[in-house]
Amino acid sequence: MSGNHGSPSPIQPLSLGNVVSAGIRLYRFHLKSYLKLGFNAYLWVFVPIYGWAKCGATLALISRLAFGELVDQPEPIEGGRRIVNSRMWQFFVMGLLMFGIGVGLIIPFSIFIGIVTVFFAGSTSAGRSLNPGIILVVSLLTLILVPVFFVAMLWVQARFFVVELPLAIEDNVDGISTIGRSWELTKGHAWRIVAILFVGYLITIPIQIPFTILSTIIQAIITSSTQENPDYAFLSPLVSLIIGLISGAFIVPFWQSIKAVVYYDLRSRREGMGLKLRDRDL
Repeated sequence: MSGNHGSPSPIQPLSLGNVVSAGIRLYRFHLKSYLKLGFNAYLWVFVPIYGWAKCGATLALISRLAFGELVDQPEPIEGGRRIVNSRMWQFFVMGLLMFGIGVGLIIPFSIFIGIVTVFFAGSTSAGRSLNPGIILVVSLLTLILVPVFFVAMLWVQARFFVVELPLAIEDNVDGISTIGRSWELTKGHAWRIVAILFVGYLITIPIQIPFTILSTIIQAIITSSTQENPDYAFLSPLVSLIIGLISGAFIVPFWQSIKAVVYYDLRSRREGMGLKLRDRDL
């Protein structure tokens, strides 16, 4: 399904509402199969290296299947699975590189917070009173830099929002070039994708709330039990992990569907793939 990468088109992008509603419909119409793939993907998380590669490929499979629906070329699950599995280790390479990019972005901010913390802690422990001017400057920097950091992280997330889709769908793409492909496709659309991310997070909150409540209740029970028997302490992080993965398995097909719609829209606008989505009711 690779397209002509060099033929930009004046097609206007889908509205935020169209993208989100199309993603919801894809998720709803294929709920059973997408949920099954979501749970399957997260079960692989418990297997180091191979399982992580398998998880990435399975999540990408959801988006590949959703994209096939959007272009009126539905694909059997097993057919799509064979293709993404053949690129499984490329998904692993992509994941490692994206992890490195994330760490590279977080380190400078973490260093700043660490310096501020050590500065205040050291001054307090020494019993010295801090200069009000210094306190004001550091506080203002913190108030400015923290929001800037989170906005910057959202912007970067938007630029890499469809990072696995070129690898899952297009030909002649590997774990490295798929990152550049996502950067290319999302150029000029980062803030629109940030808005989609914001709306998507709001939509998934009701799904996460029951799991959060359940986790809190179970954690309280485990905490009470560990007071009598410390051997149960290991259950707390294990239960949190399991509930988190179950919650994620419900939510991730929605996000993979949204990614497919955004990817379809970006390629339609840039490469003239057609406007079937705009003229049909998913």
